[in-house]
Amino acid sequence: MIKRRRFLNVAASSVGGFSLAYLLGSCSNQGQQSSSTFDPNAIKVKVLRMGYQSAGDLFRNRQVLEKRLEPLGIKVEWAQFVQGPQLMEGMAAGKIDVGSVGETPPIFAQVAGSKLVYVVGTQRTATTGRSSVIAVPPESSLTKFEEIKGQEIYFQKGSASHYFILRALQSIGLTIKDIKIRSMATVEARGAFLEGRIPVWMTNDPHYAIAEKLGRIRVLRDSVGLDSPGGYYIADRKFAEENPGLLKIIIEELQALDKWADVHRDEVKKLMISEQKLAPDVADRVMSRRTFAGRRGLSPALIAEQQRVADLFFESGVIPKKIDIKDFLLPPDLYAAITPTEIMV
Repeated sequence: MIKRRRFLNVAASSVGGFSLAYLLGSCSNQGQQSSSTFDPNAIKVKVLRMGYQSAGDLFRNRQVLEKRLEPLGIKVEWAQFVQGPQLMEGMAAGKIDVGSVGETPPIFAQVAGSKLVYVVGTQRTATTGRSSVIAVPPESSLTKFEEIKGQEIYFQKGSASHYFILRALQSIGLTIKDIKIRSMATVEARGAFLEGRIPVWMTNDPHYAIAEKLGRIRVLRDSVGLDSPGGYYIADRKFAEENPGLLKIIIEELQALDKWADVHRDEVKKLMISEQKLAPDVADRVMSRRTFAGRRGLSPALIAEQQRVADLFFESGVIPKKIDIKDFLLPPDLYAAITPTEIMV
């Protein structure tokens, strides 16, 4: 019993604060099976359980999945999570089948032994990253990011902010050991930051836009140019292997939605106001920074980019073991069968 307790304590501290329930999930990853064992059009469920984050989800708000799946007799259920790490925990606990996260949460989930697969990625542009920032209150004595050494920085461990800060520090010759990390979900930290009780905060829209409207934020730097491969839709492995036909529909609808949103930005803003309860001027700020560049298939190039992210976390001592992204993929020709050719770049 003592040995078991010691193992759990070490594991929890190594992964950086993930919940015990997450770590106690399955600790084995299945290797990729031959694609011949899968029917790319197979759909075995009658309910699709989708996860989304509290910052909002256009995919949910537009109800495109519901319209596509209703004729097939499939119901869509949505579950909200505070951020990506919590969504990954929900998947590990069997509460959802598919969800959207940044590049970092699936890596931490892999370390914790979660059985997941990458479904589809996100295209990036030269301006992607403007909505993610490292910021201080207006009265802070810090005037530039290069003065960050030794500061307490608040962000959710295991979220996309974790990779953001790692690369931002690396860009000025510092490491993660040069700061003091205080893990707190963005939505929970916002009030304290607005009151001036958090010295340095990592946030994104719409929280950034809300603080901006109130004149309570000064940005030290954004994440533009820090070579993140972008976000992903992730699926439970068993669900993915049994329902590749649903994954195909999800990818197709996501790609079509991005194309629609890019030319109907006013409609997207209206949905933000009605569904996320954002003030019109806050929605304007969010939309001024938001891009709809489309989806990106799990090509060898994207896999290599995600592996680079995982390797950096290991080399920096953030995660306790090296992981192989390929262990969390479907067979290459199955991806080819469910992913539009134009996004396999």
